[in-house]
Order: sequence, then structure tokens, then C-alpha cells
Amino acid sequence: MFSKTCEYGIRATIFIASESFQNNRVGLKDIAKKIDSPEAFTAKILQILSKNNIIHSIKGVGGGFEIPKETMSQIKLSQIVTALEGNQVFTGCGLGLSHCSEEHPCPVHDKFKFIRNELAAMLENTNLEELASGIKSGDTFLRY
Repeated sequence: MFSKTCEYGIRATIFIASESFQNNRVGLKDIAKKIDSPEAFTAKILQILSKNNIIHSIKGVGGGFEIPKETMSQIKLSQIVTALEGNQVFTGCGLGLSHCSEEHPCPVHDKFKFIRNELAAMLENTNLEELASGIKSGDTFLRY
């Protein structure tokens, strides 16, 4: 459903948030290792997330990535997805056709529209704080 960029970006953001709960900043190497992503690819993703004010990048000794605790409940999963993929997840065709609409639907248009709307609602109603707290408590995991 999501591109690798988006999958890694969501995982990285959740990991950074879970560490930020404990007042820890995390470096690129730790993030890439934790989310099982190539380091250079992870760096590009983190740069996008930082430019979109989803994560904060602190340079220098003691630096790393963090997310202020007070903003975690306000950051929606939809913001992360939009920053990394644009709105294609919310508007795209289920078969990947470039010209699919109500007037000119693809074979799965009506069924996929329901799934796309449900996905959009889940992304819009899920915040970073709830996802990171699952990692913090040990109820959810980023890797097997």
C-alpha cells in the first residue's frame, strides 16, 4: 500500500518519537539499524521529514533527531504520508492508472474508493503519540 520510502519514514518517525519520550535524541546510524533501512536512504527520508517539521534535527555534539513530546499528539500519520508521498495515497487509482475518475472509472474504482477512504480516515485519526507509546510499552514492534 505504501512505498518503501513511506514505510521507512513512518517507522523512523515512530522510533524517534519513542526515544523522544525518554528524552533521547537518536542518530542516523541507530535509526537506520532499528528500522532495517539503508543508511543513505534513511538520511534522505529524515531530511524530508525535518523540512516538513515532523522531526527536528539537532546538529553537533549531543545532536541527533527528536520530536518534542508536546507535539506528538498533534502529528497525524497522514502528515508523514503526505510529506513523503504527496496526496497520491488519498486520491490515486487502485490500479495505478493516471486517468481514473467517477466519470471514467477503472474496473476496481468503486471498491477501491471505499478502501482508500477508510485508509485516509485511519491516517487522519492516528497520531504519533499513540503509535510511539505502543513501542515504549512493548505492546508493538518496529522489527521482528
